[in-house]
Order: sequence, then structure tokens, then C-alpha cells
Amino acid sequence: MLRAASASVPGGIMLPNHSALKVAENFRMLETLYPGRIDLGMGRAPGTDRITSSLLNPSNDFSETSYLRQLEHLQHFFRDTAGTERGFIYATPQSPTIPEQWILSSSGGSSNIAARFGMGLAVAKFINGFIKPDVVEEYKRNFRPSDQLEKPRVIISVFTLCGETEEKAAEMRKMMDYVLVEFERGKFGPFPDPETVRKYQFSFGELDRIRYNSGRIVSGTPESVKEQLTRLAIDFEADEVMVSTMADTFENRIRSFQLISEAFNLREPVL
Repeated sequence: MLRAASASVPGGIMLPNHSALKVAENFRMLETLYPGRIDLGMGRAPGTDRITSSLLNPSNDFSETSYLRQLEHLQHFFRDTAGTERGFIYATPQSPTIPEQWILSSSGGSSNIAARFGMGLAVAKFINGFIKPDVVEEYKRNFRPSDQLEKPRVIISVFTLCGETEEKAAEMRKMMDYVLVEFERGKFGPFPDPETVRKYQFSFGELDRIRYNSGRIVSGTPESVKEQLTRLAIDFEADEVMVSTMADTFENRIRSFQLISEAFNLREPVL
């Protein structure tokens, strides 16, 4: 667990799967425990099938109007105005500060929503490798300052794999390619044995999917990863870069994070 007293504690919510009141109360509790350290990221997609999503939130009608209403209610709950269409309802506990809010965007459709509400924009390149910097340009052009954010802020998020050598990085990348291909087949089991993946020969169809997914992933040695992430941050005018690492072992994940941290001369994470 992170021991740093100032470390940010981010969280992500597929908002249509929950009531705005439930989200507000959960994150106000977190904000009470860790004031000024909580980030609330919100996605528009349910992240599951409609039946499951309907069971999670029976009032979800899967419309943009419903999503916007949830965001509006959430702001009222955070501000203690509780201006819902059903009356005056307050979210507890009462916290002196509110979480920093971000809208996830994988196709650009949510960038205007983030701009309208004066929230940060998290560009999900780890979901859509083809997303372009135009999304950020539109967000910044339409941004409306809010009581939580005076200027637009951008995070670019991408799958990132870092190995000490090119051979190790290539091994991690092949594992990631294999797992993503399996995900697309609906197979979400544990990571396979490294030797199985090492010997595996991808079919032509699988190689097409790997090329399609290549924009979602940054991989290589520390120097290469640093160069690629820096270029992404520049291209997307990002204030922060968020890396997500999927590896077959916990040790490989931690080592990847350590190498990235060292490449950027950051403080080594305490785990």
C-alpha cells in the first residue's frame, strides 16, 4: 500500500451503473478520509452488457440525457445544494472539500461534456489507439471554467510496458498482445504461462488485431518508453500521463513502474 501521505488516490466509476447519490456519498467519504487527495474519474459507457448494467442501476435508460442528468445531480450533491428533481436530498458525510473530477473519453464524444461541466479530460488511448489530439483541442476551445477548475486539464492514459532490455520488453509486449487477443474472444481468465506465449505463433487474423491494437500500447526500454510517453504528452498537450501495466506477475508490473519512474527521475513508488 502507498505510504506517501501526499499521494493522490484516484478512482474510476462507470457512472451510468450507479446512482449519483451513491457516488457522491462514497467519494465524499473518501474525501473526508483523505482531503485534497481524491480524484473521481467518470466514464459514460457502462463497461458491460445492458442486462447487467440495468441490474446495477434500474433507472438507467442508456441515453445521453440520463448521463447529463446524473452529472448535474452529482454537482448538486457535492455542493450541498441537493437540487434534484425529487427534492432536497443531501449527501453525507459533509466534507470541506470535494474530489477532483475527470471525464473519461475514448472517442472524443465526451470531451464537450467535460468542457461544459468544467472538469478535467482523461483521454483513454489505452481503449482507443486511434484517438487524435483534435479531441483535446476541441475540449480546450469549449472549456467553461468552474468552481473546481479554472483552466482545462488533460490526462493521457495508455498501456505501458517497460523492460530493462529490449528482449524483456518484447517478451512483455507479446504477453500483452496475446492477452488482448484473448480478451477480444471473450476469454478473461488468468494470464497464461510465459513459456506458452513465448512459443505461440499468431495467425494472420490475430496479427491484424495486434496491429489494430498497437496504438493502445507503449513498450520498450526505459529510454524508449520515456521518449514515447513524452511525445504523447506533447501531442495531446497533457498535464499528466497515466500508465496502466498488465503483466503476468506482480513483480514484472512493479519493475515496469520502477523503470519508468527512474527514467523520468521521479520519486520511486513506495509499495
